[in-house]
Amino acid sequence: MKFNIRGENIEVTGAIREYVEKKIGKMERYFDSPLASEVHVNLSVYNDEQRIEVTIPMPNLLLRAEVQHLDLYAAIDLVVDKLERQIRKYKTKVNRKSRQNGAPKYAFAKMEKQITNNELADDDDFEIVRTKRFNLKPMNPEEAILQMDMLGHEFFVFTNDSSGESNVVYRRKDGKYGLIEPTV
Repeated sequence: MKFNIRGENIEVTGAIREYVEKKIGKMERYFDSPLASEVHVNLSVYNDEQRIEVTIPMPNLLLRAEVQHLDLYAAIDLVVDKLERQIRKYKTKVNRKSRQNGAPKYAFAKMEKQITNNELADDDDFEIVRTKRFNLKPMNPEEAILQMDMLGHEFFVFTNDSSGESNVVYRRKDGKYGLIEPTV
């Protein structure tokens, strides 16, 4: 694993860097081959609260976790626990379903190709401050919900593998999930 560790309102010391690399590096045991991607770690401090965000882009999956805690080392431990839960959930549910359906091992879309430059909207009332681009890989709504939960988002856009149409799954206020399908 290659690490990209950034600090915001905090200096990333050698001890902090070593602890992050040691803890997150232990997650390699969950994968068949070593990860070729770079692990992005953002450490920040606001009002005596430590925050850590970890993003691990993989060929067909994006693992992301964020934790706030008063102690930085405790936050690092908690974020690793979150990532391990995501990996276990992904490996058990999705791989079981993939084996049953004969689908490839990784079923999720490559996410988070981000464009950092700001684009101005045609109308002065609206300003687009961030654009995300990603491939819409075919998957069923249950797999899309799992991906949405792993990303920590409230909605997820995907191509429905049964209809071939672009669909959206979203989390409702009551905690359940909704599916938006286009009408013809």
